[in-house]
Amino acid sequence: MNVSTKIALTNVRIFDGQKILNPTTVVIDGDIIGIDPTDAVEQDCEGAILLPGLIDAHIHLSGIQDLKTMSGFGITTALDMATWPLELLNSLRNQKGVTDIRSAGFAASASGSTHSRFLPTESLVQNTDEAKLFVSKRVAEGSDYIKIVCDIPGPEQDVVNTLTAEAHRHGKLTIAHAATVAPFEMAQIAKVDMITHVPLDNTLPKEYVDRMVTDKCISVPTLTMMEGIAKSRGIGRYENSRDAVTALYKAGAIILAGTDANSNPRTPFNVRHGESLHHELELLVEAGLSNLDALKAATSLPAQYFGLNDRGVIEPGRRADLVLIAGDPLQDIRATRLLKRIWCAGIEVEPIMPESSV
Repeated sequence: MNVSTKIALTNVRIFDGQKILNPTTVVIDGDIIGIDPTDAVEQDCEGAILLPGLIDAHIHLSGIQDLKTMSGFGITTALDMATWPLELLNSLRNQKGVTDIRSAGFAASASGSTHSRFLPTESLVQNTDEAKLFVSKRVAEGSDYIKIVCDIPGPEQDVVNTLTAEAHRHGKLTIAHAATVAPFEMAQIAKVDMITHVPLDNTLPKEYVDRMVTDKCISVPTLTMMEGIAKSRGIGRYENSRDAVTALYKAGAIILAGTDANSNPRTPFNVRHGESLHHELELLVEAGLSNLDALKAATSLPAQYFGLNDRGVIEPGRRADLVLIAGDPLQDIRATRLLKRIWCAGIEVEPIMPESSV
């Protein structure tokens, strides 16, 4: 890890969120992207392409090594969907020179659900009164958004509705776990802001697809996780999940790239931190997303919809979260794996070269 001086990346081609620009100069001035190259150390990038730091919109954390691993794969921001205890989570916030995180803290579930087998007691919500208390506690603890696990069996519809309404009352986004069709509908009825996962068990009905567009509900499909569960556990059909993404994309739904990276031995499948986001982009493209929209799903769009206004694009004044790669991902999405250099808020970190597959 190298603490930056003021440097000027010359002969670099920027991905501006829509296209690759002609060679130019980008100034890294402390932890932000600067304007003035005066007194900067010039470093010739030889025409390589500079991306905004990648954002994984669904991960879980077990320790500092997860942050180090993700940053080495170019993931400069990660959105955690449940990590506990609170002391562990808080110890991982605001770390320098590694992936920056936001988190839900505890996720809401209920006794008797699949997730209750490995979630802590703080996560179990049995009625609407407890739902209100759950949200107020998370807000007091500093949760950045509220995660709701829609299992069947799991929280009843009125509990999911209350969790969502209370979160919105506190100005918090709601993200619902829904890995099968029936919980997916529960999340939609509650008017959550985002649904993470897409159904493995069956085809996502067209009316659910249309409702995602009408309600402007955002999808975080986590195809890497769905593929892993289907292949390793023989649960459901991956094609159902892939086809759901195809339908959502064709209908005009907003899609963000998230992996569900985790190392919890009790989860259905352990998705590797960092490298998996590159695989997720490839799966999104296979499901029908353009290379451009896949890149936006891991850069500008998660920054926009999670309210991270200081990142996601390469502009003066934004955080110097940057990834230099040796190929053009608009031509071949696999080029995101060709990591040359990475900066987390202006601090350069050593790249980890991804393998060819996850």
